[in-house]
Amino acid sequence: MRRGEKIEFTKMHGCGNDYIYINCFEKEIDDPEELAIALSDRHFGIGGDGLVLICRSDIADAKMRMFNMDGSEGKMCGNAIRCVAKYLYDNSLCKKDEIKIETLSGIKTLHLNTENGSVSTVKVDMGRAELDPAKIPAALPGDRIINKPLTIKGQTYNITCVSMGNPHAVVFCDDTDSIDIAGLGPCFEYSEIFPERVNTEFVQVIGRNTIKMRVWERGSGETLACGTGACAAAVASVLNGYCDKGQDIRVLLRGGELVINYTDERVLMTGNCVKVFEGVIEV
Repeated sequence: MRRGEKIEFTKMHGCGNDYIYINCFEKEIDDPEELAIALSDRHFGIGGDGLVLICRSDIADAKMRMFNMDGSEGKMCGNAIRCVAKYLYDNSLCKKDEIKIETLSGIKTLHLNTENGSVSTVKVDMGRAELDPAKIPAALPGDRIINKPLTIKGQTYNITCVSMGNPHAVVFCDDTDSIDIAGLGPCFEYSEIFPERVNTEFVQVIGRNTIKMRVWERGSGETLACGTGACAAAVASVLNGYCDKGQDIRVLLRGGELVINYTDERVLMTGNCVKVFEGVIEV
């Protein structure tokens, strides 16, 4: 990018998990890591949880690249991919009710629900939940990490680890509102047992079909929602006997709610996608 170059963008969110979206079908971004840091700043930039590039793909309808606030590239983002589908459809780049989007964690299939000619909600086939510690990755013994103790800041927490294309540690608690997430989140994220760092979900069970969640995302800190995190939380809730496999599970997040359905074959996530505004920024 040349200094003073103007870039068109669209600000969108899914359950308050907000990103800055750039159409790269006809334009390349040379240094997305640096741009993500600059644009995500809520005081000196546009403001958001990160940057998403909507690119051409040779193997799907489009490719999504997402970058966290700290410039690190993420493999997958459930809230962002719904917004990418909305962008593609609403801007006539891909006018189909079923869209395939390439990500660093594979090709995802999305089913679009429209109202008055624009996309309102999207159901995403997130693929199979990965429980093998070596593939999450998490350096704890055993073939699964379900309700296993981990000491953080001198206190023991029981964790359940899941990969939804990115690593998650789920911690069940009595009251998510009382969790010191700013103090605990970084300690989980940078724990030595997670070689690629980790996203951490603090989950309160409300009932057999409802859970409440707060999330600390690696590279971004606490966000209002995390789609892959909601999936991991629902999977962990089933594995720990709190919820039922094959049933819709409402996940209540600080920015809204998602509906997750977990089976052995796949995890389905349904949620909203909202365009906030669009504009041009000089970089």
